[in-house]
Amino acid sequence: MGIERTLERVETDLAAGRVPVARQRLRGLAGSFPQNLGIRARLAEVYRLYGEPAQAGRWSLLEADRRPEEVAAFEARHPDPVERMRLVAWRGPEEEAATAFARERLAELRREASRAAGRPLEWGSTDPPTEGEEESGDIGDTLAGWGCFAATLLFLLLAGIGAVTVLRWLW
Repeated sequence: MGIERTLERVETDLAAGRVPVARQRLRGLAGSFPQNLGIRARLAEVYRLYGEPAQAGRWSLLEADRRPEEVAAFEARHPDPVERMRLVAWRGPEEEAATAFARERLAELRREASRAAGRPLEWGSTDPPTEGEEESGDIGDTLAGWGCFAATLLFLLLAGIGAVTVLRWLW
């Protein structure tokens, strides 16, 4: 589905009060087209509907008409510039940004993050955020890993019992 069709569906979802669905569609678009400032701005608007100023600040960071209190909320929630750089989820050089303001803001954030990291950083050199964007080392991932391990052990146990049973029938 193309950008325009997805944006139409976002508007339909919002009109029907399906804000979470609209947000999810926009998050998918932002992940696929991180350099599209219009998608970022629309996602910031949807986060405003949620009453989440830190997320609105995150997604409007590159906009000249961003709300300073939202950017401040984003920076307060994520004081580490390396984490902010990861969460902005830009890919490619900042020169590819559509506006001079966005290019300047991206370059500024990259310089701050590089200073904090003690080494030069480039866009895309950190892992892109997942849907649980702020959190890493999620307990769900750990539990899923243990669940797969347990399922594998159970499979091997049952396969062993089955093999023994077949061998008894044959002897």
